[in-house]
Amino acid sequence: MSTRPISDSQVRTGAIRWLVRETLGNLILIGILFGIVGRWDWWMGWALVAVYIVWTVSTAVLILPVNPAMLAERARPHADTKRWDKALLGALGLLIVAEYVVASLDVRLGWSPVFPLALRIMGLAAAVAGYDVLLVWAMVSNAFFVSTVRIQEERKQTVATGGPYRYVRHPGYVGTLLLHWGVPFMLNSLWAIIPAVAMTLVLVARTALEDRTLRDELPGYQEYAERVRYRLIPGVW
Repeated sequence: MSTRPISDSQVRTGAIRWLVRETLGNLILIGILFGIVGRWDWWMGWALVAVYIVWTVSTAVLILPVNPAMLAERARPHADTKRWDKALLGALGLLIVAEYVVASLDVRLGWSPVFPLALRIMGLAAAVAGYDVLLVWAMVSNAFFVSTVRIQEERKQTVATGGPYRYVRHPGYVGTLLLHWGVPFMLNSLWAIIPAVAMTLVLVARTALEDRTLRDELPGYQEYAERVRYRLIPGVW
């Protein structure tokens, strides 16, 4: 494991790389959704794109000025990432793409019945609450919120205990699940629930493995876990 902190120039380069990557990701999302549906007047498709853009802008505005190193860390690969995490991240990436492809095909081909507008708005609200509120809040509250499971010794990682971490130990995953459970309903696709279920199973497995890693390897996390008992859902798990 490398314990050398990254330089200021690497932080700047990494932060720019993060911003470019997220911008390209949003453009790819537009290509997937509207390329498959075959029309531009899909308003809930644009609403989903807006959820991602708001997350990108919020993260850039709130984190880049105060903690660009975190975004730089999120944008670069790490050799000491846990092997199981690489496999789970690959599965998550495929399932996210699958959810959007299936939902877009569903809309184009009319597989699902038309949902009530209230249900679609509830799906949008869940996506916004999860991704643009809870996930951003978790990232602002945790200076070591990176993309892969590893102990950041080079950055002298400590336990995050503020913000949403006062209530559950992995609020970022809660936000991600809210987004991806909101998607099938806002995009009017019963079939998109299938990848959402698979994604939930993968994220629960990742949560369990990450939590065990933090207990074993991050000083102070065991004591934190004794104070904040639940990983994802208060009173449940």
